[in-house]
Parts: sequence; structure tokens; C-alpha cells
Amino acid sequence: MSSRVLPDLLTCSAERYPRHPAIVMDGREFTYEALEAASNRIAHTLLAHGVRRGDRVALYLPKAPEAIAALYGIMKAGAVYVAVDPAAPPQRLAFIARDCAVAALFTHSSRIATLETEFAGQAPMRLTLLGDDGAAPSTLGGRPVVTWSGLAPVTARPDVRIDSEDLAYILYTSGSTGQPKGVMISHRASLSFVDWAADTFAVNHHDRLANHAGFHFDLSSFDLYAAARAGATVFPVPGKVAPFAAALANLWAAQRLTIWYATPSTLIQLLSHGALANHDLSSLRVVLFAGEVFPVKHLRELMKLVPQARFANLYGPTETNVCTWYEVEALPVDDTPLPIGRICPNCEGQILDPDRRPVPEGEAGELWIGGGTLMHGYWGRPELTAQRLCEISTTAGRSMLAYNTGDLVARRPDGVLTYLGRRDHQVKTRGYRVELGEIEAVLCRHPDIDEAVILPIPDSEVGNRLEAVVVARAGAALDVAETKRHCAQFLPRYMVPERIHFQATLPRTASDKIDRETLLKAHLPG
Repeated sequence: MSSRVLPDLLTCSAERYPRHPAIVMDGREFTYEALEAASNRIAHTLLAHGVRRGDRVALYLPKAPEAIAALYGIMKAGAVYVAVDPAAPPQRLAFIARDCAVAALFTHSSRIATLETEFAGQAPMRLTLLGDDGAAPSTLGGRPVVTWSGLAPVTARPDVRIDSEDLAYILYTSGSTGQPKGVMISHRASLSFVDWAADTFAVNHHDRLANHAGFHFDLSSFDLYAAARAGATVFPVPGKVAPFAAALANLWAAQRLTIWYATPSTLIQLLSHGALANHDLSSLRVVLFAGEVFPVKHLRELMKLVPQARFANLYGPTETNVCTWYEVEALPVDDTPLPIGRICPNCEGQILDPDRRPVPEGEAGELWIGGGTLMHGYWGRPELTAQRLCEISTTAGRSMLAYNTGDLVARRPDGVLTYLGRRDHQVKTRGYRVELGEIEAVLCRHPDIDEAVILPIPDSEVGNRLEAVVVARAGAALDVAETKRHCAQFLPRYMVPERIHFQATLPRTASDKIDRETLLKAHLPG
């Protein structure tokens, strides 16, 4: 090994804390010693079947200790893991497998039959490994199948050269063309985030971290690797528990968790349906949230329930991981949205106008991010990579490769960044340019509204009609007229939604964010 890479975190903790639990899930416990040995057996198995440095290996496996062992084993073989949402249909897995030419697949015996057709003739794939010992055929698409008990017996880490600039994993995100695109993350980029986060939030050997995010979602890099760096314990949230707030709250309290990192949507569901006030949450010391705007009224409620904890708003797209952060010490009295804070010290940022010139303090511009956590680019998409990764000038006058986030921000006099919305969430209605997030923030100020989304419905006469989809607080008697009156107190007439739709819940993406695309399709005319 020529430089520090992600699997080193596990190997070092296995040497320091061999008997300490690394993973606890569903009553099962994997010690650091056991996780190190299992991941080494997986790595040797991959190598024995011809998987080499830089090859891609797909993971299509329900969350389990074996899945985490697989992530480490893939990287220890010098390969790149490609985690696919376990709830995604086989067709999506097949597309991703073809797109990045996977050399091997890690899955579960229960999925083999449904995958047979999809992987017939999948030329690059050399074998399938199972994260269990269930009944399965000896081949998939003509390639060998290896069960958990059939892994190579060697428990020592293989001697494979891995460089910090090698890819560690590829995360597929939604693409504007309708096809997912693979974000390439190196060991160096991931470690840059993990080292910063672990130090900033003082993750230690005694911590107990929830892992709510799926491994296909970048939030999981903190849960898994910050814990491994410190020799702490991870508590993966089972798929059967994750959607149910009451069960999630029970897990939170029963396991005496100390750190929880999740999307605001998850935390709002816990507040609304998890009866958190009935649980002992005194062990919780850090609550981190990212991925969406967290309405201040909900955050205020959560902070009252867990007054001893540190709260921080983390911001950053998959392409940069977390690049700004804001520790919440005092909440705004008027419920204006939280800022996204300051640029992390391992990153660099610029706020630029459309001509890539710096904007004056206080004015809106697009946020560009470079530095330690930056992706390598998009797998097999050089044109898209060239569009989004560009050389820009820093304030010091030097050139820097940076990613155009597409997010509009402004810098306050104290250097803190405020988030103004997405470039692609600005629409025209009746001749006015409108930021959808501003209307959503006003709706969420209403005490009886838990969540709200504004949908722009194309209209030949006015450009876009604005409609709202609202989730009311449980037991609230909220109607359309009252909701519109509330909006009219804070917004000009052209920004008040023309129609209000009430729903019990909002659809979610695989990364627990609100699924705006599905909502828009459901409400488009015809």
C-alpha cells in the first residue's frame, strides 16, 4: 500500500480494538476482528476470480453486516464498489452494471432467480458472491456463484497496492436525461471528508452511530468510515425499520445512540410520528442533517427534546460530499431558513456569476467548490464532466478545478453563506422570476404544516402555474382558504399557490429526499 486508503481505517481499528463491536444489527454483532477477517476473505475471493485493481464490483444487497464487509473487501482487492439501492428494480442494477462494466456482483440468494435474465450475456462480469448461504444455482448468467461459506479461507489482508487517488466507490445519482450517472469518488476525496467530520464532531471509540442512509447514498460515508476511524460502533437501520418512525425512535433510544446523521425528512417524520418525547434520548450528543432544507420550526422542536446535543447543518452535493457546515447555536426567531455556513477547511469555494466572475458580498451567485473532497468526474461521461468540472480563478489569483453546484448562495458580512435555492428551481410565472424554495419556506412556517412542495405546472398563458402539495400536522384541521391566507401574509399575490393539494405523506427518493419528479408527474394535466 503506497498511501492511506479507506480500508486502512478498519485494519487499524481491528489492531487496536479487536474485540470491540464494529457493527450491531438485528441482535447480531460483528467485532472489528471479525469484520477485518470477513472483508479479507472477500478480497481474496475476488482476487482469485480475476478481479483486479480498478475493476468495479456492484453491491445489490439488503443492509447487513455482510454488506459492510463486502464494501471493505472490494476496496481491499483494489477494486471499486458500486452500491445500488437494494429496493431498486433489477433493470436499474443491470443498467448500472453495463454502464460501468462491473467485474463482479455481490447480492443475496433470494435475488438470484430474478437476476438471471438481466445478467444473461453480461460479458464483463466474472462471478457473483452471496452475502448469505441460501439456496442458489452454481452460476448466474454463466458465471460462478460463491456463497458466504465458500469464501476464500485466508483471513490476512491481501498485499494489493492501492493509491489514495484510486477510485474507492462510484455513487449513481439521478440524471437529467432520465438515466443515472456515476459519480467517481477517490479514497483521498472520501478520507478528506471523513477526517474533517470525525475531528470536527470528536467521534471517539465509545460512540454509537446510527447508519440510516443506504450505502448508495453519500451520507453513509460518515456513518461507516468515521466510526471505523475511531473504532466506534455502527448500528445500521434495517430496511424493515427505516420507513417507520415509531420503530426508528425505539431503536434510537434502546441502542443509546450518540450520533445520528440523516436527512431533515427523516427527522421530521421522527418528530411527527415517533413520539420522541416519550423516549430517553440523553445519550445523543451529535445530530447532523443534510440533503434538504430543515424548516426551523421543526428543528426548534427537536432541539428542545435533545438540549444536550450539538446540531449542525451539513451541505454539499454528491460530487463534493460535505463542503460547507453550520453549527446551530441559536435559531432565528422569525423561522427564516438556516444558512449553510462556512466552507469547510478542506475545501475551497467561489460564488460566481454566469460569466464566472466573483459576485459582490450579499449578492446571489452560483457556488463552485474545489479542494479535497472533489469527485474525479462522471463515469464514462467526459462531456458532462467537462461541463461541471472547470478551471476557475481563486481569490488568491491561482487556477483551481471546481464543481459548479448549480446552487444559488450569497455571502453575509460575517462570511457565512445563505442558501437561496437551486438554479433549476427558479421558474417564471406571470412575467416574474420566482424561487420555489421561498414559497415552500413560507408554507412551512404555518404551525399546522409539516412539509410542503411547490410544483410549477407549465401553462402557455402565464408560463407556470404554482401549485402546492402540503402535509398537515397530524390531527390538524387545515383547509385551502386558510393556507392561502397564510401565504398572502408573506408573499406577493403572484407567488401564492393557485391550488393546494393535501396529502398524508410525500413520496421519497432512495436517498430519503422528497421525490419532486414523481409529485410533478402526478399533478401534470392529462
